[in-house]
Amino acid sequence: MWRCIFFISFKPKIMSEYVTKETFEKMREELQRMKGIDRPAASRAIAEAREKGDLKENAEYDAAKEAQGMLEARIKQLEGIISTAKIVDPNSIDTSKVAVLTKVTITNLGTKKTITYQIVGEKEADLKAGKISASSPIGKGLLGKAIGEVAEVQAPTGIIRFKVEGISI
Repeated sequence: MWRCIFFISFKPKIMSEYVTKETFEKMREELQRMKGIDRPAASRAIAEAREKGDLKENAEYDAAKEAQGMLEARIKQLEGIISTAKIVDPNSIDTSKVAVLTKVTITNLGTKKTITYQIVGEKEADLKAGKISASSPIGKGLLGKAIGEVAEVQAPTGIIRFKVEGISI
């Protein structure tokens, strides 16, 4: 039986990721662990599975190869993020306008609800913790706005208007 595998080569769009120094260090530690511990372990798992016989019918070998492929993809992804990451120092942030790492208090002009979000990079976004990505629709709409300005954000339900009430660190 023949297997036909097509490889499509594409060059992903590399975007800079805004991160704090702590997040940057965590990513570097994860990358070092994957390269120093996980990669050799994956190679050992493949070698052990290979010793068990016929590779055509060896599910353990296939699983080990697949796990290695996913590990290598994650290593490549982290290397890309780390190489283009922009480390943001909270002490150098201008709070006259909304920027990455600022906390912004906004009022939804439709519902009159007020909420505070911290604008962060994609890697640190956590809505439950009140952190939204600078690349999210709301984050993009708020970036560069000053206190008193209104941001119009396109949502699936239509345009939502947010008034910037306060900016802090």
